[in-house]
Amino acid sequence: MGVARGLSAPERRGGEDDMAHEVEHEAGPARVDAAEGSHTDGSHPWSAWRVVVWFGLVSLAADMVYEGARSMYGPLLASLGASALVVGLVTGAGEAMALVLRLVFGPLADRSGRYWSLTVIGYGLTAVCVPLLAVTPFVGAAGLGLAIVLILLERSGKAVRSPSKSALLAHVAGAVGRGRGFGVHKALDQLGAFLGPLLVAGVVALAGGVIWPGMLVLAIPGAAAMLILAMIRRRVPDPSVYDAAAAEPVPEPPAAPQAAAPEPAPELAPEPAAPTPAREQANAAGATRTSGIRGWVGDALGTQLPPEFWRYALAASLTTGGLVTFGIIGFHLTQEGIVPVAAVPVVYAGAMLVEALAALVVGAVYDRVGGSVLYAVPVLVALVPALALGGSLWAVLAGVVVWGAAYGVQDSTVKALVAEVVAPPRRASAYGVFAGVQGVFAIVGGAVAGWLYGRSVPALVVVIALSQLVALVLLVRTVRDTRRRAVPARTT
Repeated sequence: MGVARGLSAPERRGGEDDMAHEVEHEAGPARVDAAEGSHTDGSHPWSAWRVVVWFGLVSLAADMVYEGARSMYGPLLASLGASALVVGLVTGAGEAMALVLRLVFGPLADRSGRYWSLTVIGYGLTAVCVPLLAVTPFVGAAGLGLAIVLILLERSGKAVRSPSKSALLAHVAGAVGRGRGFGVHKALDQLGAFLGPLLVAGVVALAGGVIWPGMLVLAIPGAAAMLILAMIRRRVPDPSVYDAAAAEPVPEPPAAPQAAAPEPAPELAPEPAAPTPAREQANAAGATRTSGIRGWVGDALGTQLPPEFWRYALAASLTTGGLVTFGIIGFHLTQEGIVPVAAVPVVYAGAMLVEALAALVVGAVYDRVGGSVLYAVPVLVALVPALALGGSLWAVLAGVVVWGAAYGVQDSTVKALVAEVVAPPRRASAYGVFAGVQGVFAIVGGAVAGWLYGRSVPALVVVIALSQLVALVLLVRTVRDTRRRAVPARTT
């Protein structure tokens, strides 16, 4: 059973972490009893908070798998004979696929309605491909090629599942408050990102530095993620049953049943609230949207997005491409003998803690001072290669801290400014295009970083520094233009 008829998300193309998207859905026909919030067949769904937590546990287990493996991609590929160029190209291409393919699977989920199927397939790719990496040392010369295919398939799984999973979760989170619901989910997700590398580190240490047992043990959290996901799907086949609860202004999960829920639909549409000139302009922009295939292609290519968006997308993509992947950092750590192989995941786990903290702190500062806080991102990105690819342990550790901070801001707060330069009717398309442009720069940046690392680290430092200078100039101009437009809007 899927949610094909109960889920109608025409505007949602967001990824796993795109909490800014407000998703509008239709209630399924005769599926929910308005007074009790239960299925009409007599069964009772879980409380909304329970579903949010279980979804979070799926992400926790899946992130243990992915982040645990990601922490060792550099050393694993190196052990199979990969050069720094191959490591950079593969890890960059993996991040690119996770971003670019959302342009395909977001619209596919909306048009087909197969949200559950795509979610299960996406998580399944992660749960299967990562443990299979344990086979690569035993297949001879084919090991490197097999590892590359498995890594890219795993990253494709993220693109397959993220838009659909976000749509399913948006229904349930709406009943508890989307900010709190997605926040709890993200917290559990980050916990998995921390625990996975530690699990791999422990197993690799027990195996005397041999990597493949660390990949194999990740089959356990992978299986747990799939079992929990199957349980949620069986108990809550149609998450749109929580939409009626989302329309009621009840803050806590154990809300008392109401006698009736008259016409909840108007409460589900927050956008038409304030008739400001900016909003009228946004509504007019949405009214001119081209329908059909041409409109879909135009939205995917961003043909009607403003120049400020493209300037900002270029700036953000330069920082994405300029941020050296952890695959190259892990490669450097082991090839230079700076830390034992088993310690690499521990270093990565520390970076995940810094990432989570940076996302929280910079997000809060952004709400107070605006986009100017993002000026720090190019500076952080420029510092990473000079430190993380150095020769001393302390320099590398400092570089990893800077890397974690830059990655955390890129993965969260950087997306917030898109909402300030693009009108509401086109934000879903803008986020898809934004991810696509970032993906292109990720693969180019990974290849360039890997190639230069094998030839001259100082040259790599200079190239990244120059690219971040360009990004900073573009970012400053974008933020200033955004503020100029905001002042008249507030004074009218």
